[in-house]
Amino acid sequence: MSTGTTTTTTTATTMMDYYDIAMRAPVAETCCSVNPWKARLALNFKAAPYKTHWVSLPDIPKTRTSLGVAPCRKHASGAEYPTLPVLIDHATGSKIGDSFEIAVYLQKQYPTSGAGNLFPQDVSEIGYTYGQELAPWMPPLSERNEEPEYDDYSRFNREVDLAFTTHVGLMGYFLPLENEAAKKVFLDRAGLQSWEQIGVHGEVRQGLLNGFWAMLNDMARIFKRRDQGPFILGDRATYADLCLGGWLFMASRTLPKEEWEQVITGNDRVYGRLFETLGKWAEVK
Repeated sequence: MSTGTTTTTTTATTMMDYYDIAMRAPVAETCCSVNPWKARLALNFKAAPYKTHWVSLPDIPKTRTSLGVAPCRKHASGAEYPTLPVLIDHATGSKIGDSFEIAVYLQKQYPTSGAGNLFPQDVSEIGYTYGQELAPWMPPLSERNEEPEYDDYSRFNREVDLAFTTHVGLMGYFLPLENEAAKKVFLDRAGLQSWEQIGVHGEVRQGLLNGFWAMLNDMARIFKRRDQGPFILGDRATYADLCLGGWLFMASRTLPKEEWEQVITGNDRVYGRLFETLGKWAEVK
């Protein structure tokens, strides 16, 4: 992340440029990349003015290079993993290339704008541990932000990412990728030769689904104030809700209809209510 001036202001007024991964048309209805969704929810939560630029999957490395934003994620091998989102705030000259850091930047730079504080403190409710690491072939996660005021949220973000990424095979085959060139990049990253190899079917899918339902059941425990509102803290939204929301928006556009319906109707509808309420910050601009 590179930053220019650091003086905070109440409200962002200068149009920002936001870079997301292009899916097939109409992109506003098909965009489903989880980390860009987290950042989009944060931008809308903070009422930041921005314009989305859609980048084809094969063009992401050169786009980040042209913007002067180095990759912030690496494979287990140490090789760079260039991906999106990227946010450029022309008012300050800041360039941020990670979804969590975009939220941190927005909160630091525009602390009182929009719906308020993305990172309220004393949030023991967001303690969640998945307790399993990723397989070496899976997409790498972002590095954690260990600044004291963001540590709980960063840990939660990572554990939620671990939990969902472990089951992302349920969604991969249904990604609405833009074209064959995008599919080739996706296959090359996964070390596969054909799109059919992405699919998970039959007993293998059922086994993965069983683990997915068990994970969602366990994670639902964090909604301790579910009788007070749709968010983890009840009626108060935080970045933890947006972390989870990013995955819900991806799942809503990539899971088969009957599986998605089970996500939003199960567990006393904690995920369904959260997804529906986050809709007020889900505009694709």
